[in-house]
Amino acid sequence: MHLRARGRSPHTQRNYLPRVGRYLNWCRGRGTDWQTVSLGDLARYKFGLELTPVRHNQQPPAGKTVNAHLTTVCEFLRFCAAQGRIPQEVADRLVEPRFLHHAPRGYQRGEHGEHSVIRARVLRALEIEVPPATLTSAQSQCIVDAARMARDRLLLSILLTGGLRIGEALGLRREDMHLLPDATHLGCTHRGAHLHVRPQQDNANGARAKSGRSRVVPLVRECVQRYRDHLAERGEVPGTAGSDYVFVNLVGPYAARPMTYSNAKQIIERIGNRCGFRARPHMMRHTAATRWIRSGIDPDVVQTLLGHASSASMAVYLHATDEDLRTAVELAAAGAGQ
Repeated sequence: MHLRARGRSPHTQRNYLPRVGRYLNWCRGRGTDWQTVSLGDLARYKFGLELTPVRHNQQPPAGKTVNAHLTTVCEFLRFCAAQGRIPQEVADRLVEPRFLHHAPRGYQRGEHGEHSVIRARVLRALEIEVPPATLTSAQSQCIVDAARMARDRLLLSILLTGGLRIGEALGLRREDMHLLPDATHLGCTHRGAHLHVRPQQDNANGARAKSGRSRVVPLVRECVQRYRDHLAERGEVPGTAGSDYVFVNLVGPYAARPMTYSNAKQIIERIGNRCGFRARPHMMRHTAATRWIRSGIDPDVVQTLLGHASSASMAVYLHATDEDLRTAVELAAAGAGQ
C-alpha cells in the first residue's frame, strides 16, 4: 500500500517483495536481528549478493542489480523507522551527506544554494556501464515475422518502431490510436498516423505509463496495417468488442480481458526462442532508441519520443561501438599522414 500510495509502478511493487524477503531470510539464516542491523551486517549482505550467481545464467549479478536490492532494503528500513517499528538510528546509518557537484536539470538548490548536500546511500556496488541489449535489423524482422497472431505482430511493431515501454503499450486504449492523416474530427491537432501514451493509474491489467506524462508517438505505415489486421483478428473472439484496450487476450479462459505484463513477456520470449535468440520486452525499446541515435536523430527528439524526463537517461544510448572507435583512430591516423 505504501508503494502504491507513492505512485510506484506495479512492476516495482512486484520486485520489492522478493527483495525484502531475501533480506529477511538472510538475517534469519545468520541469526541477525533485522531490526537492529549494523552497517557491517549490510556490507556482508552486499558481498553475499555479489557472490550469488543469477539463476538464469549462473553469472554474478551486475552492479546495477545489486544496487537495486540494496535500495529496496534501505527503503524498507527507512519505512519501518518512520512507522516506529525500528530505531531511527538504524535507518540513519545507511546514508551519509554528500556534496552535489553537478545538479541535474530541474534540481532546486534553494534561494542561497544551501541545498547542495544530499543524503546518499553508504553501501553501493560498482556499476559498469554497458550498452543495452538490442536487436539487429535481421533479428527485428525475424521476431515480427515469427509472431503467429496479428496482435503480437502489432505489439512487437509498436515496441520496435515507437520505443514504448511494455506497460505503456498494454495500457493503450482504442481511442489512443489515431491512424488517419488528419485527426481533427477527434479533437486532435497532431497530423499523420500516431498514438497517444496517456498515464492511467487504474488499468485493469496493472499496466502503467511510468513517466506519468502524456506524449504522442508517430506510427509507421506497417503499424497502421497491422492494427487493421489485429482488429479483424480480435473481432472473431466473443467479448472483445466490449473492451476498449488495444491488446487483449484472444484465447483461453481470460479471452477478451486486457493482456498482462507477464503474458506479454512470455509471448515475446517464446517468439524469440523460435528465432533462436533471447528476447525481452524492454529490448525493443532499447533497439528503437539506439537506432534513432545511430541514425543521427537529435538526442532531444529521442528523449521526447521515449518520454524521458531527464536528458541523463539518454546517456545509455550514446555509447560508441567498436566500429566507431576504430573509424575515429583510422581517420585521425590518415589525417596525420597527409
